Amino acid sequence: MDPRPSSDPHAGPPRCYRHPEAETGIRCTRCDKPICTRCMISASVGFQCPDCVRNGSGTGHAPDANQPRTLAGGRVAADDRLVTKVLIGINLAVYLAVLAFGDRLVDELMLIGAFSPRPGEVVGVADGEWYRLLTSTVLHQEVWHILFNVLGLWVIGGIVEPELGRIRYAALCLLSGLSGSALAYLVAAPNQASLGASGVVYGLIGAWVVLARRRRHDMRPVVLFVALSLLMTFTRPGISWEAHVGGLVAGALVTYALVHAPRARRDLVQYGACGLVLLIDVGVVLARSAALT
Repeated sequence: MDPRPSSDPHAGPPRCYRHPEAETGIRCTRCDKPICTRCMISASVGFQCPDCVRNGSGTGHAPDANQPRTLAGGRVAADDRLVTKVLIGINLAVYLAVLAFGDRLVDELMLIGAFSPRPGEVVGVADGEWYRLLTSTVLHQEVWHILFNVLGLWVIGGIVEPELGRIRYAALCLLSGLSGSALAYLVAAPNQASLGASGVVYGLIGAWVVLARRRRHDMRPVVLFVALSLLMTFTRPGISWEAHVGGLVAGALVTYALVHAPRARRDLVQYGACGLVLLIDVGVVLARSAALT
């Protein structure tokens, strides 16, 4: 409901029922709820809110017609953190598996370029174990590590996922984690192990920067947060800065393409940008593997 009813003479302008920070003078012609420009959907007369359109109330269309869209063109979902919850659940499930099976599972899933446990034997991405580039992004050994990353996924993912929609958000997380692993594989020593969802988290940070800029929010707290995050990355020992930087850059680039794609060619630009980032990651992995074998 409108948090500041118009019947109160001392109240300010109505605020959108879905985005309380947005003042608006527009109301749904069906239920009379205040809606902002992000939520209003053209009807035969005036505008309607996403709830009325979703339920097919008074529109004369099927329930999925004129679906409300996110900033990036994705569909507005009832649960705007579903992918974030699934991702957190995967991280927690893998952590519990590590507690059950110990170092044996860590050795199988962590990111390692090339390691020789025995003479004449090589394991790692260079030996064709490409799955490590992704499995390492949901792998944790220490409780503080998984708690920090899960908190980052929940807080920052809760900002980013509603703006992109589920499919685009899932692609962002996948490419951020993969890009972080690819840069770590390229730059770090072949026998240096890496694990954790930090690449994904930093990809979300990069996405948050782009979204805040796109929404014309105050950038000072965002820049301060990014600066502090990078300071921790480069000053604390045992941190894979390559994964952080790779995820951050990929997240920012992918999100920029998602939210700035022209409406007329939105799908082409968005799919093309994601495909280009994926192609770069694959090229980096192939080049590094060729140099190590």
